Amino acid sequence: MSNSKLVTVDGMKKIFSTSLILFVLFTAALPEAEAQRFSRRNLYNSVGISLNAMNYFGDVTPEADFTSLRLNSTRPSVSVHFTRKFTPRIYGRAAFSWGRITGDDSKSADFSEPENEGRYKRNLSFRNDIKELNLVGIIDLFENRRSYLRRPDFTPYAFAGVAVFHHNPKAYYDGRDNRLPAGWYELQPLGTEGQYASNNQGYPEPYKKVQFAIPFGLGVKYKLARSWDLGFEITWRKTFTDYLDDVSTVYANKADLSETAAILSDRSAENPRAGTSYPIINDNTPNGTFSRLQGYGRAGDQRGDTSDDDWYITTGFSLNYILAPTRRGPKFR
Repeated sequence: MSNSKLVTVDGMKKIFSTSLILFVLFTAALPEAEAQRFSRRNLYNSVGISLNAMNYFGDVTPEADFTSLRLNSTRPSVSVHFTRKFTPRIYGRAAFSWGRITGDDSKSADFSEPENEGRYKRNLSFRNDIKELNLVGIIDLFENRRSYLRRPDFTPYAFAGVAVFHHNPKAYYDGRDNRLPAGWYELQPLGTEGQYASNNQGYPEPYKKVQFAIPFGLGVKYKLARSWDLGFEITWRKTFTDYLDDVSTVYANKADLSETAAILSDRSAENPRAGTSYPIINDNTPNGTFSRLQGYGRAGDQRGDTSDDDWYITTGFSLNYILAPTRRGPKFR
């Protein structure tokens, strides 16, 4: 798990912030420039639903980059959205979505892969249900100045915007040693990296469950019928948190954590090959004895990678219904 940093997090934030500002200015300027040549009678709204596959990129994947997609970590996502046409090319869309991301070191990495053995030995896992509200601007490649009935059969498009989302990472414990009952445990309230330690010895601040993101992507829509479009879309979300998976920095001193937090912060001794291929070390602390693998679980050992924030992505199909605009006739007195 290398700590090399090709692009700083602050640099990434500046790039995406600048891109978003330019996009907003561009979409704000176009309607005014085209208003004189586009009849308001051709404006319309649409509603739709999307079914997607959802993945994430972060610390609990073989590599924290876009090449690290593993199908066994793909989960479903669904969204509903409302779209308004403003100009021949420009639309605005509001959407609400729910989806799940997940990661498991023992399944996404393998001890036989030298570059991934470290993650396999670490043996962390999580799931996280994400609820998101986003607003995006959409630019069609092909314009349509006529009514929706004359829209192109096939239209590629690009989009970008802003989003707010709620997340809540959890880990499953199987109750193997009777210290904890079997079940799913919320990780943020536990402070598994020392966020709630009373001595505050350089530990990170607690992360927030409500976060902001920048969604952007590409799509294509196909005219199915008079009022129906079928769409395919890929959406990336640049977040500003490294804790979608509850993993970011180094292991905390287990003596500074609650027993539950200490157990769930280090799962290396539960590795499928622990005790056979990998020897187990037992540490005695004031709040109990904890087992770990060499290089894991001790205060200061690397747990995550702070070089970049987490991302999540959805890929899927949408079905959209166009709400026919009301035609108003002339008024007579």
